Amino acid sequence: MRAILLCAGFATRMYPLTRDFPKPLLPVAGRPVLDYLLDQLLDLPGLQDIALVTNGRFYGHFEAWLAEREPRLRQAGMELRLFNDGATANENRLGAVGDLAFVLDRLPDEKPALVAAGDNIFRFSLQPAWERFRRQRQNLILALHETDPAKLRKTAVLELGEDDRVLALHEKPERAVSHWVAPALYFLQPDALQLVSDYLQQPDAGDAPGHFIAYLVKQRPVYAVRVFGSRLDIGSPESYRHADALLRSQPVILESGE
Repeated sequence: MRAILLCAGFATRMYPLTRDFPKPLLPVAGRPVLDYLLDQLLDLPGLQDIALVTNGRFYGHFEAWLAEREPRLRQAGMELRLFNDGATANENRLGAVGDLAFVLDRLPDEKPALVAAGDNIFRFSLQPAWERFRRQRQNLILALHETDPAKLRKTAVLELGEDDRVLALHEKPERAVSHWVAPALYFLQPDALQLVSDYLQQPDAGDAPGHFIAYLVKQRPVYAVRVFGSRLDIGSPESYRHADALLRSQPVILESGE
């Protein structure tokens, strides 16, 4: 089993902070955003390797980041491979789903994969969802409880059916159909990953990860794992400052994942 980390965006909404530096490596409470997720990945039993895709402009930053973490990765028996998608500006980016396809085309084998964006800090354990993923061989996504109407209009909202099967995913809806939102962290089986290239052939294919999930739930069973925790989404200068201030005053407490 593997993890695929999508870190090739240019984060133009966060300029000037990210004009010459990748958002996933911005320091939050003295540590890069991505380090918080890496800590959690290294605790997942059965995870064999990590693939991280970035762009040509920021590739050197990730090389330096990886070099500092190689000893820890070796100690954990983990391989982390960097991929450069070649993009040099926001105008020629591949998009998150395009980057996922780019990596899948270059991996030597097919494995179940945890697919995540590199700009979230999760304040709960990923292990319950991971263990279910390993045990039941289903396609899973996290469902976080959210009641703030303003936040619901800015994220991916889930429509759930019997047994928490995902019936639809609505990106940034004007009116939310539930209080369950899906962060960009998915547990996908090989048959779901095989549909990435098919999705990109659709005339209305969007480049956000949630757009692929909205397509996937119409092709394959996908189930939600309800999570009663919180996440810090580094999506704007305001949310970045909030995350930094919060984690300076409070440790990252891993809450129950279910």
